[in-house]
Amino acid sequence: MNWDDARVLLALGRALTLRRAGRVLRIDQATVGRRIAAMEEDLGSTLFLRTPTGYQLTAIGEVAFEMAEKMESAAMELARRTRGADQEQAGEVRLSTTDSLAYDFVIPAMKQLHITHPDICVVLNSTSEIVNLSKRETDIALRNQRPENPDLILRKLAEWPMGLFASAQYIEKHGEPEPGSGFEGHDLVMYEPYWRDRGHPRLVDESIEQGRVVVAANTSMMVRRSIKEGLGIGEIPIEMGIRDGLQRVWPDRVRAKSYDVWMVTHKDLRHTARIRFVIEHLVQAFA
Repeated sequence: MNWDDARVLLALGRALTLRRAGRVLRIDQATVGRRIAAMEEDLGSTLFLRTPTGYQLTAIGEVAFEMAEKMESAAMELARRTRGADQEQAGEVRLSTTDSLAYDFVIPAMKQLHITHPDICVVLNSTSEIVNLSKRETDIALRNQRPENPDLILRKLAEWPMGLFASAQYIEKHGEPEPGSGFEGHDLVMYEPYWRDRGHPRLVDESIEQGRVVVAANTSMMVRRSIKEGLGIGEIPIEMGIRDGLQRVWPDRVRAKSYDVWMVTHKDLRHTARIRFVIEHLVQAFA
């Protein structure tokens, strides 16, 4: 017996007539009668006696009724607990992002969140690895690649052009590279996964074949800090270069592909209050 059958059994056991049971269940009385007959056939037992005063439970029917009440109690407890958890303005929210986005946007957003919702704990995982939301490895992810999973809810938070930057000290010492020179005579800071994965890596669509890679970092924050320390020229979102007080190189050139920031969560979590509050503060921070 499944929960739908149990609900019909309980309704008729309490109401005693098909009409009243149908009214409780919001179905017609003929459907109630068919459901009871199907249950009796499936169980191989008579659950109700049809009497002039209504439907009366048999001894087997009373046992089934008692078990159905336990199912009802468990269902109500499940509803209470999950409804409370979804509406509760407290608890953990797991958030996966990059170190750079965490530093500039996520942590300031969490500061504001703590003011309004101090009982929400954000478990922050700073990583460049792609996490699996479907397997509940995290509740919210900030990514620069758009996932295709239909079970995920997406929201684009940013679309930043990528530019070339260096520190003022670097430019003072080395000057700017000549366009078309392949960065001849210049030191470069590269994002390591991009540098390794491409046979002919480029910066703002310029070949780097004549340049010298002095730092290859696997996180965007390390790329930014290396540029700021004057180790070389590097390609980062213009938004971040401005934030870091860096000097723009070739200001008329950007990479063909922008740096997009996607906020991703599983659709089953969209009504959970604490996750909704975190999302709202993230949206405000990027706005």
